[in-house]
Amino acid sequence: MDAGMNTSTHLKAQARCPLQEHFLPRKSSKENLDRFIPNRSAMDFDYAHYALTEGRNGKDQAAAAVSSPSREAYRKQLAETMNLNHTRILAFRNKPQAPVELLPTDHSASLHQQPRSVKPRRYIPQTSERTLDAPDIVDDFYLNLLDWGSANVLAIALGHTVYLWDASSGSTSELVTIDEEKGPVTSINWAPDGRHVAVGLNNSEVQLWDSASNRQLRTLKGGHQSRVGTMAWNNHILTTGGMDGQIVNNDVRIRSHVVETYRGHTQEVCGLKWSGSGQQLASGGNDNVVHIWDRSVASSNSTTQYLHRLEEHTSAVKALAWCPFQANLLATGGGGGDRTIKFWNTHTGACLNSVDTGSQVCSLLWSKNERELLSSHGFTQNQLTLWKYPSMVKMAELTGHTSRVLYMAQSPDGCTVATAAGDETLRFWNVFGVPETAKKAAPKAAHEPFSHVNRIR
Repeated sequence: MDAGMNTSTHLKAQARCPLQEHFLPRKSSKENLDRFIPNRSAMDFDYAHYALTEGRNGKDQAAAAVSSPSREAYRKQLAETMNLNHTRILAFRNKPQAPVELLPTDHSASLHQQPRSVKPRRYIPQTSERTLDAPDIVDDFYLNLLDWGSANVLAIALGHTVYLWDASSGSTSELVTIDEEKGPVTSINWAPDGRHVAVGLNNSEVQLWDSASNRQLRTLKGGHQSRVGTMAWNNHILTTGGMDGQIVNNDVRIRSHVVETYRGHTQEVCGLKWSGSGQQLASGGNDNVVHIWDRSVASSNSTTQYLHRLEEHTSAVKALAWCPFQANLLATGGGGGDRTIKFWNTHTGACLNSVDTGSQVCSLLWSKNERELLSSHGFTQNQLTLWKYPSMVKMAELTGHTSRVLYMAQSPDGCTVATAAGDETLRFWNVFGVPETAKKAAPKAAHEPFSHVNRIR
């Protein structure tokens, strides 16, 4: 590290800055020069004129008049207020410095004049911090092949194989390779515990795996008639969406796992997201429709009626994201024929805002620390766009992928985002800054995620 400037250079720099001395108070006894010459700058000429003309007459009249103690006290207070207690007309010394006011007398004016503290703008890297090879990833808009679990392990499906990356140690492992007649893998989703992972298949089955012991726990069958392209966990309930347009709630604790079926989509269900409270489910489909389902009105083993049917999108809706800081706020993104991000009040079903992004919206993620929304896109730029909510001003546009950015996943601390695209690359972006816990604790620098991994296989 450079040392800046040496001592001699520093002394020379100080010598070239003599103006600082003009801001220091002069302590010389010769400041007032001759003490017999009045200092005009320290004299009050208005008072001097008053004292020489009207002042004496006023004092004589006051002495002649009969005054009570209260009237005399009032006169002295008035004299102090009006600065009439001077005894000298000529001044031979400078005025004393005004005392420093510890507290402003006019608090409202003082607060009004103080500049508002402006939060420094966060630095957002414009390039990915790491790029990994992801061969054979399926380039299909309707699938969901990437997820980041609460145990800081990333799962990605490449063709028929599911890989796991431990972000803490940088180790990689193969979880399972699906048989040709069942695969490829069409969706993947971590359970809330960060240990168990659900793997949706092209043949309509769903497998549950224990990542710690690397063994299969069970297979869920009978819920769908075709591929399972999207899944979402809600505690012990695994919700699956299929090409058959059905949405199935599976209780993984019991043998007869199908407990609820939601029918409302006429084409493939490609997006599923439970709200933070676990009460409402958002679903998006290739029929350009978003449904809001409420668990409080669900009945066992029956077709459940949706709470809201939102039909404003004009293309398939895969991108869904519940707001973490405002209940009942849902963001949805439309495909290539729509290109908009819409915001909904899921309590009333009203559309709050619609923003034209100019390209296919593939995925949406809210920041866990700031009021920001990240969207991934397709043609023409294949970019990530960071938006400030609710103004929807673009904060950054991140490019690097050469094909549509189909899949996004967020790290458990909410700072890093992993993206996978049809260009067979997996990229990591430090888009959401440093988590609040890390800012306060300032721990040792953690081992960089996946530092030893240069290639997926």
